[in-house]
Amino acid sequence: SCLSDWSSDVCSSDLEESVSRMSAAAEPVAREWQRYSCGERIARFVVYLTLVAAVVLSVRSVEVIPEFILDAPEQVADLLKRMWPPDAASYPQEIHQALLDSMHIATVGTVLGVPMALPFGFLAARNVTPWPWLNWMARLVLIATRSVNTLVFALFFVAVFGPGALAGTLAIAFHSIGFIGRLFSEALENTSPGPIEALRAAGAPGVSVISFGYWPQVVPAFWSLVLFRWDINVRESIVLGLVGAGGVGMVLDNAMNLFLWGRVAMVLIAILGVVVLAEIAVTYIRKRII
Repeated sequence: SCLSDWSSDVCSSDLEESVSRMSAAAEPVAREWQRYSCGERIARFVVYLTLVAAVVLSVRSVEVIPEFILDAPEQVADLLKRMWPPDAASYPQEIHQALLDSMHIATVGTVLGVPMALPFGFLAARNVTPWPWLNWMARLVLIATRSVNTLVFALFFVAVFGPGALAGTLAIAFHSIGFIGRLFSEALENTSPGPIEALRAAGAPGVSVISFGYWPQVVPAFWSLVLFRWDINVRESIVLGLVGAGGVGMVLDNAMNLFLWGRVAMVLIAILGVVVLAEIAVTYIRKRII
């Protein structure tokens, strides 16, 4: 009986000790407040002063005119009155075909951009291409094509090929290289190394490693990128006409230059409808495929 009492006392004391340790571990550790050092305070002041100076210089360079800001609500109301009612009769004559041209520019530009982007995506992925100099060259191409705006590409191709849908299609294609290639290379780098190592251990050639090791793992990401980029290109193709690269933007630019505000309203309504339909279509396709 004495032995049983002693063992029960030991067990109860061990249990109390473990509970006290758990409660002590669960309690948050009080953080000790420390004053910033002199150098840290100076550095924080310099950062804040730099941010304030940058904002002030930006506002001054914008050249905000208070009179125009105060007059803006009246001007917007006058413009909306001129745009109402929309000129629905102009849709079948000019707007419909221009919208189709914009859709064709976005679609063909995406189809051309994808095969141009994939090789640079493979070269930029470190786990696929083991040579650093090739990685850097591929990343440089992706950065260059991604940093140049689509309108800049459109201006260049308009100067080379003349106004029209060809310039807009090439602008969309070249700008898509950087976006698709960069995200595709990141998807490749996030693949599981197990299947790749198994294929290489079995003596599979490089093409087979890519086809059966990397590609099945990045197929969902690939189609997601293609659909997402097409959705972006639909939006971008609409404004390319403002620089003469074809599409509904040319109709919008002509209507604004001729002060045909009813036609401008109809163009804007048509653009909104196309963008909404493209978003719905992309969302539905991604749910069905991916």
